[in-house]
Amino acid sequence: MSSVRNERACLVCGIVRTFNVFCQEGCPNCDSLLSLQNSEENVHQCTSPSFEGLVSVAEPDKSWVARWLRVDGFLPGLYAVRVNGRLPEEIVQSLGAQGVKYRPRDGSVQD
Repeated sequence: MSSVRNERACLVCGIVRTFNVFCQEGCPNCDSLLSLQNSEENVHQCTSPSFEGLVSVAEPDKSWVARWLRVDGFLPGLYAVRVNGRLPEEIVQSLGAQGVKYRPRDGSVQD
């Protein structure tokens, strides 16, 4: 089994990728909001190397686990169950201005 030490999780959707893949391709779910592609600074600010649990989601629209993780509207992939860290306040404000409500994936927000 390979180590996940080089991997990071998106602070918005929780998808897990390597730092280099985030830099090269961005986040497949959130790049239009976060502009991670070709920006090491944005990747550092909007992803976290600290996360718990991994779930492989093949059919997000049919998976109860995807609904539980709130990724049922996202693309198939490997998702963290919990992502430690928060987006910087200026990015949270930018998301709000775009009509997106940021919900931290660190388990601090309860429904």
